[in-house]
Amino acid sequence: MGVKTALPAAELGLYSLVLSGALGYAGRGLFEASQGGAHRKAFRESVRPGWEYIGRKMDVADFEWVMWFTSFRNAIFFALSGHVLFAKLCTMVAPQLRSWMYAVYGALAVVGTMGPWYLLLLLGHCVGLYVVSLLHQPWLCLGLGLASLASFKLDPLISWQSGFVTGTFDLQEVLFHGGSGFTVLRCTSFALESCAHPDRRYSLADLLKYNFYLPFFFFGPIMTFDRFHAQVSQVEPVRREGELWRIRAQAGLSVVAIVAVDIFFHFFYILTIPNDLKFASRLPDSALAGLAYSNLVYDWVKAAVLFGVVNTVARLDHLDPPQPPKCITALYVFSETHFDRGINDWLCR
Repeated sequence: MGVKTALPAAELGLYSLVLSGALGYAGRGLFEASQGGAHRKAFRESVRPGWEYIGRKMDVADFEWVMWFTSFRNAIFFALSGHVLFAKLCTMVAPQLRSWMYAVYGALAVVGTMGPWYLLLLLGHCVGLYVVSLLHQPWLCLGLGLASLASFKLDPLISWQSGFVTGTFDLQEVLFHGGSGFTVLRCTSFALESCAHPDRRYSLADLLKYNFYLPFFFFGPIMTFDRFHAQVSQVEPVRREGELWRIRAQAGLSVVAIVAVDIFFHFFYILTIPNDLKFASRLPDSALAGLAYSNLVYDWVKAAVLFGVVNTVARLDHLDPPQPPKCITALYVFSETHFDRGINDWLCR
């Protein structure tokens, strides 16, 4: 994956000092801009009353973040908690069946969220790529995988397939494209592994267990089939020393990050200001630089929180999932410039 090296501590310290000063200067201008524009007409839709004890309005322009931690918070917590509970019971009673429990619970969660017809649509893609994998032609597997991905972006195929979803709700489109896209990527990984190792004779059941693992299903990260199959097939998995402490620490960091982002949005309206170009054009250069940098870091934090929550559950299931993306501020080695480590592993594999 390339040469990895670390800069000297003194040099990193100097860069951190310069960056802290620059961010402090830019943040002051951005804070003043947020405070001055809070009552503008263009801000009314996305700047709304926030936490009462903070006493300030809050930037709610990112509907995905708002939906995750308001309308869908209880549903997400219930689904992941149920997965952890049933996985623990299955591991204690019948550890050889835990991979089946993951698949059945994931499929039921998909049916409850998106409807039975959506499940049948995904099963069709799974069966199609499984049948092609039996031919042991990698170019054919990759070609069908790319064609399946394209079918979720091109009319009239996308319109026809989106009709398989039952009901309507706020995050329907996000869940539809996330579940469909990651399903095709997972099926393609399975098909290519089958071609690379024809002696192992993977079954359709192996593919379904891999695809319908709920924590990874809608939003990833992608874990290549060879790694997932090897880890989930362990009958008596053993935790490394200190693993539970690290899992608790990761869960705690995710909670802290969620709270920190919500507090940040009470003082810096980084998502609303770019929507008002007339107002943004009057900002000083330092505030614009802070605005651009804040939006980039927010994208990273959003992905890190999502992957952090999912990875916490996966590690409780004795899996070793891809790590969250590295902060853009800390990227200085070329081999680490990929954002999504799971996608990078998938492409390299």
